[in-house]
Amino acid sequence: MKILIVEDEPELAKSIAEYLSGENYLCEFATTFHQAFEKTKSFIYDCILLDISLPDGNGMKILEELKKENKQDGIIIISAKNALDDKIKGLQIGADDYLTKPFHLSELSARIYSVIRRKQFNSTNIIFQNELKVDLLSKTVLVNNILVILTKKEFDLLLYFLGNKNKVISKSALAEHLSGDFADMLDNHDFVYAHIKNLKKKLSDAGYDNYLKTVYGTGYKWIAN
Repeated sequence: MKILIVEDEPELAKSIAEYLSGENYLCEFATTFHQAFEKTKSFIYDCILLDISLPDGNGMKILEELKKENKQDGIIIISAKNALDDKIKGLQIGADDYLTKPFHLSELSARIYSVIRRKQFNSTNIIFQNELKVDLLSKTVLVNNILVILTKKEFDLLLYFLGNKNKVISKSALAEHLSGDFADMLDNHDFVYAHIKNLKKKLSDAGYDNYLKTVYGTGYKWIAN
C-alpha cells in the first residue's frame, strides 16, 4: 500500500514514515504545495496524509483538485489547526478523515487502515473469493484453508489486485505501486513480472483457481464475479 505524506515538518514526516514502513506501507514525501500538487497529479496513492498549512499554499486546494478530477485516493487531512470550520470544509470537499496534531502514530495508522478498508474493501477485515481468504488485520492468506506464506511485496500485490478486481492494470502502474516514484528511474519493470510469477506459483500450489490473468501487451487483470 502506497502513502503520500504531505508535511513540511521534516521530523514529523520522518517519524510518520518510519512507523508506517514498519506497518508495510510504502511512503513518499512532499514538503511543499508545489511538490504535493505535482505528485497527486502524476501518481495514484492508497492514502494521502495532507497537511493543509503548507509554506507555499493551502492544502485544501489540492483536495479540491483531486475531487474535481474524481480521483479515488484516500485522503486524511492533518493539521495543527483545531478549527471546526477547517474540519467541516475538508470533509465537505471530500476528505475521508481529519486528524489534529499532535496525534499518536498508532491512531494515524488505524485511521489509514480504516480509510483504505472502506474505500477498497467495503469496510471488511476479511476478503473472501471462493477458496481464497485474505485477512487484512493479520495479513494472512489461505487457499482451501491452506496457509500461503507471501512476502510483503507479494501480499501488497495481491491486495492491489483485489482492490482493483476486473480492471486491467498495466505493468507500469504495478511498478509505480511497488516502488513509488522510483519506478521512473528503473531501466525496466522485470521485477514486477518476477513478483507476479512468484505470487501466482504460491497461490497455484495451494490450489487457487487462477483468477490472475495476463492481458497480453497490456498488463494483468484479477477476475472476480
